[in-house]
Amino acid sequence: MANKYSKSANVNVSRLQIKWRTIGAVALLVVSLIVVFPGQVNGSIDWINNKANLGFPKLPAAGFNLGLDLQGGAHLVYQAKTDTIPGKDRANAVEGVRDVIERRVRGGLGVAEPLVQTTQVSGEYRVIVELPGITDVNQAIKMIGETPVLEFKEENKEPPRDLTKEEQKQLTDYNKAANGKAVEALAEVKKGTAFGDVVKKYSEDEKTKNNEGDLGFVTADFYPEIYGWAKTAKDGEVGNKVVVSTGGLNVLKRLATKDGEKEVSASHILICYIGATGCDKAKYTKDQAKAKIEELKKTATVANFAQLAKENSTEPGADQSAGDLGWFKKGRMVEAFEKAVWDVPVNTIVGPIETEFGYHIIWKKGEQQEKLYQVARVFVATKQKTDIVPPTSEWKETGLSGKQLKRAEVTQNSSSGEIQVSLQFDAEGTKLFGEITTRNTGKPVAIFLDGTPISTPRVNEPILSGSAVITGAFDLQEAKVLAQRLNSGALPVAVELVSQQKVDASLGSDSLTKSIYAGLIGFLAVIIFMILYYRLPGVIAVVALALYAALSLAIFKLVGVTLTLSGIAGFILSVGMAVDANVLIFERLKEELRLHKTLRGAMEEAFVRSWPSIRDSNITTLISCVFLIWLGGGFVRGFAVTLSIGVLVSMFTAISITRTFMRFIAPLFNEYGNHLFWGYSGKPAENEVSTTKK
Repeated sequence: MANKYSKSANVNVSRLQIKWRTIGAVALLVVSLIVVFPGQVNGSIDWINNKANLGFPKLPAAGFNLGLDLQGGAHLVYQAKTDTIPGKDRANAVEGVRDVIERRVRGGLGVAEPLVQTTQVSGEYRVIVELPGITDVNQAIKMIGETPVLEFKEENKEPPRDLTKEEQKQLTDYNKAANGKAVEALAEVKKGTAFGDVVKKYSEDEKTKNNEGDLGFVTADFYPEIYGWAKTAKDGEVGNKVVVSTGGLNVLKRLATKDGEKEVSASHILICYIGATGCDKAKYTKDQAKAKIEELKKTATVANFAQLAKENSTEPGADQSAGDLGWFKKGRMVEAFEKAVWDVPVNTIVGPIETEFGYHIIWKKGEQQEKLYQVARVFVATKQKTDIVPPTSEWKETGLSGKQLKRAEVTQNSSSGEIQVSLQFDAEGTKLFGEITTRNTGKPVAIFLDGTPISTPRVNEPILSGSAVITGAFDLQEAKVLAQRLNSGALPVAVELVSQQKVDASLGSDSLTKSIYAGLIGFLAVIIFMILYYRLPGVIAVVALALYAALSLAIFKLVGVTLTLSGIAGFILSVGMAVDANVLIFERLKEELRLHKTLRGAMEEAFVRSWPSIRDSNITTLISCVFLIWLGGGFVRGFAVTLSIGVLVSMFTAISITRTFMRFIAPLFNEYGNHLFWGYSGKPAENEVSTTKK
C-alpha cells in the first residue's frame, strides 16, 4: 500500500513554485478586496495624495447592483388587452410591448437593471415590471402606460429660420463661384484636355478624384439626375451642360453601357380569405375566395382590369391604386406570384394564383431590360441653406406612423435567400409611403420607435404598392427583433395597470442590513468551528474562505449580478459548500495521518482522494442551478446565479488555494513533531515512502 500511495500522491512541485503560487493567491485576495471595497481604497489614496502630493488617480466607486427587495422601488403588473389581435399574433405582440417597456425604463427612467417579463394567466397576457431604485412610481406608470409610438421620418433639410441678408449673400456668392468652377472645368474638357486631368484639377469628390472621376455603373436609385443624363448620351460622350445633382454640380462623361436586371410592371386583383396572411377583414372562406377569383378571371380584360380591381380586390388601397404594383425586379415578390408573371407576354392576364396572401389574378402590363451606365464626373460641391443654418433636428416627421402599418414580418428573398423584413401598409399608409419614397429615392427614411431610431434603410426606388422590404445583411434573430419592434408600434396593444406595489427604500435597507448580519454571523460561526476543530488546517481554511468570499463578491460586481435576498441566500449557502470541501479534505487527512504517514504525504493523498467526492457533489449542485436559471422566475434565478458562481469559486479555493497554503506551511514543521502539533501522535511507519524529498 505504501508504494502505491507514494506513486499516486507524488507531485513534483518545487519550493519556488509553491512560494510564487502563495504570492499569487495573496495578490488575488488583495485585488478582490480592492474591487469589493473601492471606497476604502480611495480614502487611502486621498490620504497619500494629501500627504505626499503625488496625484494618484482614484478607482471607480461603483457599488453592487441591488434588486427591488434590497434598495426599494416599484413592482407593477399590467394586463395586455389583446382582444382585437388574432390569436396567433398575441404572444409576439405582447413580447413586442415588453421590449418597448424595457427600453423605456432603461432609457427614460434610467433603471439599469429592470426586470420586465411576460406571463400568461388563465388565457390573459400580463407584463410584470420591477423597477429597483424608482421613487416616483407615478412617473414610471405614466411612461410605461403609453402606447408605443412608431414613426417614419425623412431627412430634415429645412433651416429653422430664414437667412439674413449677409448669410444669403454668402450662400449666393459661394454657389456662384462653384458654378463658375464647374463651367471652367467643362470648358477645359471641351478644349481637349484629358478628362482625368480635369478631374484631378477641379473635382471635389475625394472618392473618385484619383480614379479619373469614375463612379462605376450608376442606377436611377442612387444617382437619379446623373442616370437621367446618361440615358440620353452615348458612350465616350461628354455632356454639353453642367448637371445639377444632390450636393453639387457635375461635368459628366459616359464611359460604357451594360444590361442590368429585367423589370416587370403588373397589376393584380387579390381575394383573401379567413386565415390568409394580412387578411384582417376577411369576408370569404378559402373555397368562397377561390370561386370569386375564378369568376373575376372569366370577365377580366385589359380594358376593364383596373375597374375590377377597384371594385373587388381586398388589397388595402386597391380602390385608389387599382391593384398597380409598379415596376419590380426579380426577388421582390413572393415566389409563386413572380413565377406566374415573369415569362408570360405583355398584356397577358394570368391566374388564379394562390399565395400566402390569398388568390390573385395578374395583368402583366410591361417588361423592360434595365440599362446601367458607367459614368465619370468632375464634381463641384454647392451649399444649401442648411449648410449655413443647420436644421434643429436631423429628421422631420412625414405623417406616416404605426397606425398605417398593418404588419411587419420576417421573410426570405426567394432568389438570394437573404433574410429581410417585409412591411405592409393600409390604404392611407400606401399613399403616404408612396409619396415619401418618391421624394426620397436614393436617400434614407428612418424608422423611430419611442423617439429612438431602430432602422435607417435607404430608399432604392419609389414604392407605390404599399408593400416594402427592409434589407441589410440581417441574421434571423436581428430580423425578428426588428419585426417585433415594428409590430409593437403598429399594433396598439393597450396595457392596463392591475397591480402596483411600492417597496420603500427603508424596508430594502433593513432587509439588506439583516442579510449582511446573518451572513457575517454565519461566516464567523464557521471560522470558529474550523479553527477549534481542525487547528492549523482550520486557520488555513479560513484564509482560503476569506479569499473565496472576496473573489465571489468581486465577480458579482464585475459581471453585474443583481443581488436580491434570494441571491444573498445563495451566496451564504455556497459558503457552507466551500467549507464542506475543506471538511472532506481534512477528514481524509486525519485518516492518512492515523496510518502514520508523513505530513506532506498525508496531505497530498488527502487532496487526491477527496477530489472525486468534491467534484461530484458540486457538479450535481451546478446541474440543479442550470435548471433553476432556465426554468425559474426572477428570485429563483437570482438564487441560482449566485449559488452557481459561489460553487465554481469554492471548488477553486478549496482545491487550489487551500492546497497551496498547506504546501507552504507543511515544511515548517519537522517530520515527527508536526503530528503532535496537528493533534495526532506517533511516528511514520517504517515502510512509509516520504514524499518530502525524492
